This record gives sequence, C-alpha cells and structure tokens, in this order.
Amino acid sequence: MTAQEDGVRRNRVLVAGGVLAGIGGLLGCAGALLVSSALVSASRRWVQQLDPPPSTMAKAKWQQARAATTAGASAWRNGPSS
Repeated sequence: MTAQEDGVRRNRVLVAGGVLAGIGGLLGCAGALLVSSALVSASRRWVQQLDPPPSTMAKAKWQQARAATTAGASAWRNGPSS
C-alpha cells in the first residue's frame, strides 16, 4: 500500500465519521423536538383538566385582594366602628 492510498483511506474514514456524526446530530434534534412537543401537549391537557382554570382562580384572588384593600383603606380613614 502506498502512502497516497493510505491517505485516501484516512480521508474516507474521516468523511464517513463526519457524515455519521451529522446524521446522529439530526436524529438527536428530531428526538428533542418530539419530546418537547409531547411535554407541551401533556401540560396543556393537564391545565385544561384543572377544576377551575387558573385564569378563573387568578380573577377570584384579584377580586379578594381588591375587596380587602378597599375595606382596609375604609377602616383606616373612618376609624374603628363602635
């Protein structure tokens, strides 16, 4: 085997390794995309199954906080009722 043939063989192995690494990277990206899609889908289903939805709970807590703030401000201005 000549030095030139040895160099060609090394180049082929190097190219083959690069191609395999590229294919592996693409498969890894595709797998990560599938996993993240499944996680998003599962979390959406979980949120939809909650009994009241989070937006309704947030509105109720906001109304409670506003009522408490109004009552506290009124009591501070008017003093204790006897």
